[in-house]
Parts: sequence; structure tokens; C-alpha cells
Amino acid sequence: MAVMHIPGHEHQKPREVTLPEIWNVLGNCQRCPLGQTRTNLVFGVGNPRARVMFVGEGPGRNEDEQGEPFVGAAGQKLNSILAEAGLTREEIYIANVIKCRPPGNRNPRPEEIEACSPFLREQIRSIWPDVIVCLGNFATQFVMRTEKGVTKLRGQMYQVGHFQVIPTFHPAATIYHPEWLDDLVADMRMLGAWLAEHPAGGDGQ
Repeated sequence: MAVMHIPGHEHQKPREVTLPEIWNVLGNCQRCPLGQTRTNLVFGVGNPRARVMFVGEGPGRNEDEQGEPFVGAAGQKLNSILAEAGLTREEIYIANVIKCRPPGNRNPRPEEIEACSPFLREQIRSIWPDVIVCLGNFATQFVMRTEKGVTKLRGQMYQVGHFQVIPTFHPAATIYHPEWLDDLVADMRMLGAWLAEHPAGGDGQ
């Protein structure tokens, strides 16, 4: 297992801010131009005490319409791979690097990530998961503070401060690149094995 010591990722749980408090601060966010083009802000959803937090890139069309991450085809794909790790949607928390859909599903711009990312950092601090699963390049580069992509990093777990981090392919990407699905499944099985070896409340972290 690779170990990365990154300043700012403290082992000790910081002062807790609740998810509703973070959402209240986010409000009707207009901190970047995406606030003018979105239908719904997509904050995040799931168990506020989740052991595993999944981080994606940003909302797509279905997410923008429904205000919830990972719905539609990408959500169905996520549900199927969660089973490989022995998890359900109810057990995890899911959020994105950016909370509003970029027009045409283009890649988020650096200034949009900069404006939005403090809210993801606060979500991570609030939930304080054991494992963060980074879905795709933007999530991986943000959480791991690297310029490397998923293709080079996936296949192992990294310790980043308190967190175990698994970079892997975004489920939506496997719809267009089915050859990546086996790797995504393998990463989820690795997650499931780690969770089985490190039960909640144990001291083996």
C-alpha cells in the first residue's frame, strides 16, 4: 500500500460541522458562473456516518434535473459495482467535486473547482470516512493532490493522512469504455476486502 503524507489531511478528526450546516452555507450558490446555468444544485446524498465516501466529478443531466448525484445510467452502474464491495447505496455517502452541472457536461474549469471545492472538503471532514473512493481523474487529482490520472494510480490503496484512498474509473466512463469495467470491479473487490479486514470500531486502521 502506498503512503502519501499530505499537509492538511489530519489524522485527528477536526471540529465537526454537520452536513446541513454546510448546505446552509452553500445556499443558492452563485460563487461561479455555473450557478446561472444549473437546474438544481447537487449537494450529495447518503449516510452522514459512512465508512466509505465516493467522490465523483460533477452532476450530469439527470443529476441536474433531480438534484441528486448518480442517478440514471451512471447510478445503475454504481449500484451494481457497490455489490462487488458488499455495500449498498444506503451505507455510503456520495458527493462531487463540483455541485453544479457544467453546460453540455464539459469538464469543470479550474476556477469552478476552486470556488466549489471548499464544500467538498467540509463534507469529507464532517463524514470523516475510513475510505474515499475517487471516481475519475478530477476527483483523484483533487483528493490526492496529484496531476497523475486514474489509469496510472488505480489498482491499489493509498494512505492520505487519516484516509485510505482508492482511485478508480468513473462508472459512467465504463459505459463508453466497457474494457475498463473489469478494473473498476477489481477495485471494488479490493475495497470490500479492506472493509472485511478492518471492521468498524477496530484498531487496525
